[in-house]
Amino acid sequence: MNGTVLLILALTVGTYAFRLVGPVLHGRVQLPARVQELSSAGAVVLLTALLATGALTEGGDPAGWARPGGVLVAGVLAWRRAPFVVVVLGAAAAAAGLRLAGVA
Repeated sequence: MNGTVLLILALTVGTYAFRLVGPVLHGRVQLPARVQELSSAGAVVLLTALLATGALTEGGDPAGWARPGGVLVAGVLAWRRAPFVVVVLGAAAAAAGLRLAGVA
């Protein structure tokens, strides 16, 4: 058995263990309210950072204005509780419209 296969097996076991810990410890461990609040805030911060890097950069360079414009339209539509299909199509139409108008 070579090192790559061993590493893949170790990662597989570790991933399964992480997935198993949640249901196993669900009723046994009580987190303080402050830890729950910080966990929720941390998740929001991480998702915002992912959104920002995906929307504003492309290959390490700025993505231009069309992609952030589409993301902004998607955010507004999602905030207004539009159906998912409408959000995706609205973002695509906004980005395509900006690119068609010459806005990179």
